[in-house]
Amino acid sequence: MRIDDPRRNDLAQYDGLTDEWWQASGGFAMLHWLAAYRAGHIPPAAGPGAVLVDLACGGGLMAPHAARLGYRHVGVDLTASGLDVAARHGVLAVRASVLAVPLRDGCADVVVAGEILEHVEDDVAVLAEAARLLRPGGTLVVDAIAATRLAEVVAVRIAERVPGGPPPGIHDPRLFVDRRRLLAAADRLGLDLRLVGLRPSVRDVLAWRRGRRDVVRMRELPTTAVLFAGHGRKRDPAPPPGERTIGPARTVG
Repeated sequence: MRIDDPRRNDLAQYDGLTDEWWQASGGFAMLHWLAAYRAGHIPPAAGPGAVLVDLACGGGLMAPHAARLGYRHVGVDLTASGLDVAARHGVLAVRASVLAVPLRDGCADVVVAGEILEHVEDDVAVLAEAARLLRPGGTLVVDAIAATRLAEVVAVRIAERVPGGPPPGIHDPRLFVDRRRLLAAADRLGLDLRLVGLRPSVRDVLAWRRGRRDVVRMRELPTTAVLFAGHGRKRDPAPPPGERTIGPARTVG
Protein backbone atom coordinates (compact mmCIF):
# COMPACT_ATOMS: atom_id res chain seq x y z
CA MET A 1 0.00 0.00 0.00
CA ARG A 2 1.34 3.42 -0.94
CA ILE A 3 2.57 5.68 1.85
CA ASP A 4 -0.08 8.29 0.98
CA ASP A 5 -2.95 5.86 0.49
CA PRO A 6 -6.08 7.26 2.24
CA ARG A 7 -6.97 3.74 3.43
CA ARG A 8 -4.04 3.77 5.84
CA ASN A 9 -5.01 3.63 9.53
CA ASP A 10 -8.57 2.58 8.65
CA LEU A 11 -10.18 1.07 11.77
CA ALA A 12 -12.05 -1.44 9.62
CA GLN A 13 -8.77 -3.23 8.88
CA TYR A 14 -8.80 -4.76 12.35
CA ASP A 15 -12.02 -6.68 11.69
CA GLY A 16 -10.19 -8.63 8.99
CA LEU A 17 -7.30 -9.41 11.34
CA THR A 18 -9.26 -10.86 14.28
CA ASP A 19 -7.67 -14.30 13.99
CA GLU A 20 -4.19 -12.76 14.09
CA TRP A 21 -4.34 -11.33 17.63
CA TRP A 22 -3.11 -14.37 19.57
CA GLN A 23 -0.90 -15.95 16.90
CA ALA A 24 2.69 -15.66 18.07
CA SER A 25 3.86 -15.52 14.45
CA GLY A 26 0.87 -13.65 13.02
CA GLY A 27 0.43 -10.11 11.82
CA PHE A 28 0.41 -8.77 15.37
CA ALA A 29 3.54 -10.64 16.49
CA MET A 30 5.38 -7.49 17.54
CA LEU A 31 2.47 -6.46 19.75
CA HIS A 32 3.12 -9.60 21.81
CA TRP A 33 6.72 -8.49 22.20
CA LEU A 34 5.68 -5.00 23.24
CA ALA A 35 3.12 -6.33 25.73
CA ALA A 36 5.84 -8.34 27.48
CA TYR A 37 8.08 -5.27 27.53
CA ARG A 38 5.33 -3.07 29.01
CA ALA A 39 4.71 -5.60 31.75
CA GLY A 40 8.33 -5.29 32.82
CA HIS A 41 7.67 -1.64 33.70
CA ILE A 42 4.51 -2.22 35.73
CA PRO A 43 4.81 -2.87 39.48
CA PRO A 44 2.91 -5.78 41.05
CA ALA A 45 -0.57 -4.81 42.23
CA ALA A 46 -0.63 -3.36 45.73
CA GLY A 47 -3.89 -5.14 46.57
CA PRO A 48 -6.69 -7.32 45.17
CA GLY A 49 -8.70 -4.33 43.93
CA ALA A 50 -5.95 -2.77 41.80
CA VAL A 51 -7.04 -1.77 38.29
CA LEU A 52 -5.07 -1.65 35.04
CA VAL A 53 -6.79 0.30 32.26
CA ASP A 54 -5.58 -0.72 28.82
CA LEU A 55 -6.34 1.98 26.23
CA ALA A 56 -6.83 0.55 22.72
CA CYS A 57 -6.49 -2.95 24.11
CA GLY A 58 -7.21 -4.69 20.80
CA GLY A 59 -7.39 -8.43 21.38
CA GLY A 60 -6.21 -8.09 24.98
CA LEU A 61 -2.56 -9.09 24.67
CA MET A 62 -1.78 -7.54 28.05
CA ALA A 63 -4.19 -10.01 29.73
CA PRO A 64 -1.70 -12.67 30.93
CA HIS A 65 0.66 -9.99 32.22
CA ALA A 66 -2.08 -8.10 34.05
CA ALA A 67 -3.28 -11.34 35.66
CA ARG A 68 0.24 -12.35 36.71
CA LEU A 69 0.83 -8.94 38.27
CA GLY A 70 -2.49 -9.09 40.14
CA TYR A 71 -4.54 -6.43 38.33
CA ARG A 72 -8.15 -6.30 37.28
CA HIS A 73 -7.71 -5.73 33.55
CA VAL A 74 -10.09 -3.22 31.94
CA GLY A 75 -9.68 -2.92 28.17
CA VAL A 76 -11.01 0.02 26.15
CA ASP A 77 -11.32 -0.14 22.37
CA LEU A 78 -13.63 0.88 19.52
CA THR A 79 -13.34 -2.37 17.58
CA ALA A 80 -15.99 -4.89 18.65
CA SER A 81 -14.19 -7.84 17.05
CA GLY A 82 -11.01 -7.18 19.03
CA LEU A 83 -12.96 -6.66 22.26
CA ASP A 84 -14.70 -10.02 21.78
CA VAL A 85 -11.29 -11.68 21.61
CA ALA A 86 -10.06 -9.72 24.65
CA ALA A 87 -13.11 -10.72 26.70
CA ARG A 88 -12.39 -14.39 25.99
CA HIS A 89 -9.01 -13.84 27.65
CA GLY A 90 -10.46 -12.40 30.84
CA VAL A 91 -10.45 -8.71 29.98
CA LEU A 92 -13.34 -6.54 31.21
CA ALA A 93 -14.13 -5.08 27.79
CA VAL A 94 -15.41 -1.50 27.36
CA ARG A 95 -16.33 -0.36 23.87
CA ALA A 96 -15.50 3.34 23.74
CA SER A 97 -13.14 5.89 22.26
CA VAL A 98 -9.86 6.40 24.05
CA LEU A 99 -10.66 10.12 23.78
CA ALA A 100 -13.73 9.75 26.01
CA VAL A 101 -13.38 6.76 28.33
CA PRO A 102 -16.53 6.10 30.40
CA LEU A 103 -14.64 5.44 33.63
CA ARG A 104 -14.36 7.67 36.69
CA ASP A 105 -11.44 9.97 37.46
CA GLY A 106 -8.59 8.35 39.38
CA CYS A 107 -9.94 4.80 38.98
CA ALA A 108 -6.72 3.27 37.65
CA ASP A 109 -3.54 2.22 39.39
CA VAL A 110 -1.95 1.66 35.98
CA VAL A 111 -2.81 3.01 32.53
CA VAL A 112 -1.29 1.42 29.44
CA ALA A 113 -1.54 3.30 26.14
CA GLY A 114 0.38 1.05 23.79
CA GLU A 115 0.45 1.55 20.02
CA ILE A 116 -2.40 4.05 20.04
CA LEU A 117 -0.86 7.54 20.10
CA GLU A 118 0.22 7.18 16.45
CA HIS A 119 -3.28 6.13 15.38
CA VAL A 120 -5.26 9.19 16.51
CA GLU A 121 -5.49 12.78 15.32
CA ASP A 122 -4.96 14.15 18.85
CA ASP A 123 -2.38 12.15 20.81
CA VAL A 124 -2.34 14.75 23.60
CA ALA A 125 -6.06 14.18 24.18
CA VAL A 126 -5.34 10.47 24.74
CA LEU A 127 -2.60 11.42 27.19
CA ALA A 128 -5.06 13.70 28.98
CA GLU A 129 -7.51 10.81 29.37
CA ALA A 130 -4.72 8.65 30.75
CA ALA A 131 -3.86 11.36 33.29
CA ARG A 132 -7.53 11.72 34.27
CA LEU A 133 -7.94 7.99 34.82
CA LEU A 134 -4.77 7.59 36.88
CA ARG A 135 -4.75 7.97 40.64
CA PRO A 136 -1.93 10.14 42.07
CA GLY A 137 1.21 8.01 42.14
CA GLY A 138 -0.22 5.68 39.49
CA THR A 139 1.92 4.19 36.72
CA LEU A 140 1.74 5.18 33.05
CA VAL A 141 3.24 3.08 30.25
CA VAL A 142 3.04 4.17 26.61
CA ASP A 143 4.73 3.30 23.35
CA ALA A 144 4.47 4.89 19.95
CA ILE A 145 6.28 5.78 16.75
CA ALA A 146 8.14 9.08 16.47
CA ALA A 147 7.33 11.73 13.87
CA THR A 148 10.62 11.50 11.98
CA ARG A 149 11.65 10.69 8.43
CA LEU A 150 13.69 7.78 9.80
CA ALA A 151 10.61 6.33 11.51
CA GLU A 152 8.64 6.50 8.27
CA VAL A 153 11.36 4.55 6.46
CA VAL A 154 11.92 1.95 9.19
CA ALA A 155 8.41 1.49 10.60
CA VAL A 156 6.48 1.66 7.32
CA ARG A 157 8.55 1.27 4.17
CA ILE A 158 10.72 -1.52 5.63
CA ALA A 159 8.74 -3.06 8.53
CA GLU A 160 5.58 -3.66 6.49
CA ARG A 161 7.61 -5.93 4.21
CA VAL A 162 9.28 -8.19 6.81
CA PRO A 163 7.93 -11.10 8.93
CA GLY A 164 6.77 -9.88 12.33
CA GLY A 165 6.27 -6.35 11.06
CA PRO A 166 2.94 -4.54 11.11
CA PRO A 167 0.19 -5.45 8.64
CA PRO A 168 0.45 -3.22 5.54
CA GLY A 169 -1.58 -0.06 5.89
CA ILE A 170 -1.97 -0.14 9.67
CA HIS A 171 0.18 2.97 10.18
CA ASP A 172 -0.19 6.44 8.70
CA PRO A 173 3.06 8.42 9.08
CA ARG A 174 1.10 11.66 9.17
CA LEU A 175 -0.07 10.67 12.65
CA PHE A 176 3.32 9.78 14.09
CA VAL A 177 4.10 11.40 17.44
CA ASP A 178 5.94 14.65 18.11
CA ARG A 179 7.97 13.67 21.18
CA ARG A 180 8.67 17.18 22.45
CA ARG A 181 4.98 18.06 22.22
CA LEU A 182 4.13 14.86 24.08
CA LEU A 183 6.58 15.58 26.90
CA ALA A 184 5.40 19.16 27.25
CA ALA A 185 1.80 17.97 27.46
CA ALA A 186 2.72 15.33 30.04
CA ASP A 187 4.27 17.98 32.25
CA ARG A 188 1.15 20.16 32.02
CA LEU A 189 -1.01 17.15 32.90
CA GLY A 190 0.97 16.33 36.02
CA LEU A 191 2.75 13.32 34.55
CA ASP A 192 6.43 12.62 35.04
CA LEU A 193 7.32 10.85 31.80
CA ARG A 194 10.66 9.47 30.58
CA LEU A 195 11.16 8.31 26.99
CA VAL A 196 13.46 5.54 25.78
CA GLY A 197 13.99 4.11 22.33
CA LEU A 198 13.09 0.50 21.52
CA ARG A 199 14.02 -2.14 18.99
CA PRO A 200 13.59 -5.92 18.85
CA SER A 201 16.59 -8.08 19.81
CA VAL A 202 18.18 -9.17 16.53
CA ARG A 203 19.26 -12.49 18.04
CA ASP A 204 15.74 -13.14 19.29
CA VAL A 205 14.20 -12.25 15.94
CA LEU A 206 16.41 -14.81 14.19
CA ALA A 207 15.41 -17.46 16.77
CA TRP A 208 11.75 -16.48 16.41
CA ARG A 209 11.87 -16.87 12.64
CA ARG A 210 13.24 -20.39 13.14
CA GLY A 211 10.40 -21.21 15.53
CA ARG A 212 12.67 -21.31 18.58
CA ARG A 213 11.07 -18.36 20.41
CA ASP A 214 7.48 -17.21 20.79
CA VAL A 215 8.32 -13.75 22.13
CA VAL A 216 11.17 -11.47 21.10
CA ARG A 217 12.71 -9.28 23.76
CA MET A 218 12.70 -5.54 23.18
CA ARG A 219 15.97 -3.70 23.73
CA GLU A 220 16.17 -0.12 24.96
CA LEU A 221 18.09 2.46 22.95
CA PRO A 222 19.36 5.99 23.69
CA THR A 223 17.64 7.31 20.55
CA THR A 224 13.85 7.67 20.44
CA ALA A 225 13.78 8.56 16.75
CA VAL A 226 11.81 5.49 15.59
CA LEU A 227 9.93 3.37 18.12
CA PHE A 228 9.87 4.66 21.68
CA ALA A 229 8.36 3.87 25.05
CA GLY A 230 7.35 6.21 27.84
CA HIS A 231 7.45 5.26 31.50
CA GLY A 232 6.07 7.52 34.18
CA ARG A 233 3.76 8.24 37.03
CA LYS A 234 1.11 10.75 37.94
CA ARG A 235 2.50 13.28 40.35
CA ASP A 236 1.07 13.49 43.84
CA PRO A 237 -0.79 16.68 44.78
CA ALA A 238 1.41 19.76 45.13
CA PRO A 239 3.49 19.72 48.34
CA PRO A 240 3.17 22.49 50.91
CA PRO A 241 4.91 25.78 50.01
CA GLY A 242 8.62 25.62 50.61
CA GLU A 243 9.04 21.91 49.88
CA ARG A 244 11.24 21.04 46.93
CA THR A 245 10.19 18.65 44.19
CA ILE A 246 12.29 16.82 41.65
CA GLY A 247 11.26 17.36 38.05
CA PRO A 248 10.72 14.63 35.47
CA ALA A 249 13.53 12.98 33.53
CA ARG A 250 13.13 13.29 29.75
CA THR A 251 14.78 11.98 26.66
CA VAL A 252 14.30 13.09 23.09
CA GLY A 253 17.13 11.93 20.90
